[in-house]
Amino acid sequence: MAAIPVSQQAPVEVSAEDKGKRIFARCRACHTLPEGGKNRVGPNLWNIIGRTAGSAEGYAYSKAMKTSEVVWSEEALSAYLEKPSAYMPKNKMAFAGLRKQADRDNLIAYLKANTESQ
Repeated sequence: MAAIPVSQQAPVEVSAEDKGKRIFARCRACHTLPEGGKNRVGPNLWNIIGRTAGSAEGYAYSKAMKTSEVVWSEEALSAYLEKPSAYMPKNKMAFAGLRKQADRDNLIAYLKANTESQ
């Protein structure tokens, strides 16, 4: 029998943004992303990078979040997403966190690409 050749195509590189989109699927239960999106269990995340924590209009934040004075830089958001309850005790987010740095980086890449004003 003759062997059937297997395609020698290089694997398709998946972008950080695409990987982040998959991770954000878990966030969609509580958060919206589009500009003007409604708050759900969690606040809308449009333009989260550079925004002051606890400032999304119409969302009932915890006292911890409202008084934190955190501005969501990529670094601050990564630290928060690693373990929200450790970064900001007594905040309302029930999510346990993303342990892998790569997952946090990819999620932040997705948030940036899909929320910054063009």
